[in-house]
Amino acid sequence: MNRVFQGFVGRVFSYLFSLWVILTLNFLLPRLMPGDPLAALLDPASSDYVFDPEVRAALEAYYGLDRPLLEQYARYLVGIFTGDLGRSIRLSRPVGELVASRLPWTLLLVGTALLLSSALALVAGTEAGWRRGSRTDRALVAVHLLLANVPVYLTGMLFIHLFGARLGWLPMAGGRTPFARYETLLAAALDIGRHLVLPALTLTLGMLGVKFLLVRNTMVTVLGEDFMLVARAKGLPEGRLKWGHGLRNAVLPFVAHLAAHAGMAITGAVFIETLFNYPGMGRLIFESVTARDYPVIQGVFLVVSAVVLTANLAADLLNARLDPRVLEG
Repeated sequence: MNRVFQGFVGRVFSYLFSLWVILTLNFLLPRLMPGDPLAALLDPASSDYVFDPEVRAALEAYYGLDRPLLEQYARYLVGIFTGDLGRSIRLSRPVGELVASRLPWTLLLVGTALLLSSALALVAGTEAGWRRGSRTDRALVAVHLLLANVPVYLTGMLFIHLFGARLGWLPMAGGRTPFARYETLLAAALDIGRHLVLPALTLTLGMLGVKFLLVRNTMVTVLGEDFMLVARAKGLPEGRLKWGHGLRNAVLPFVAHLAAHAGMAITGAVFIETLFNYPGMGRLIFESVTARDYPVIQGVFLVVSAVVLTANLAADLLNARLDPRVLEG
């Protein structure tokens, strides 16, 4: 038990150190990008050019861009720990307010895609591994290899063209119908759900191939273990061997990779939310990077990093719950 506790404390400190590294990179990387967030305001060729030199200097001072880099870093850390993520240069709104309005949409999209892709991968991967070498196995592997190599933006465009433009079954863009008034919560949920189908399905298919191959290959390995041979010798039914013994042990590495899958999902969401004009964090990242909006870039990546690190820690703890030996290593 003592070794398990020490392992747990070690993991927590490891994640805290990782968080500090991410905070530092989050501050430095936007400032190393070419361009300037106030370029449009300070460029005489821009329509947004501010002619008054005093106003231009005041803008730079307001956003702290005229201060030494180390001082900007200190103010950045103090702002994070006091809950002040700054103010958007592009939109002139608090970053925390922007993140709070976009984060639920991304969590809905990513959470739905993760659940669907995980469930489908566990079922299909277990079945393919159990029937390894058969026609069913070869067909499932071929389909999922294709899914793993098709870019999500291509899948999304095909869905928009087929289900949105040609058939008209589903909305092609947005998170809900503009200016809609809902009489009931059910009506609101149905409208949001219809707008969610295409981006969630696109992201699900984008993650499904990798998840399937992981489960399938792990299942093949598990089937060769001694405990499976003993279970077969006991005459246990096929369903119990496959789902009760095979999948139960094959799911351990799958859970360990869930956090990585969450990071992949958020990365894919940047393209998908931009493609479908979905009002989530991915689209906000794209717009902010284009505009070199430092405060928003920092705030968004900080929240995304915190979500991914939390998912990593949760996956480690869940994996340790399924196999306590994980924390002993």
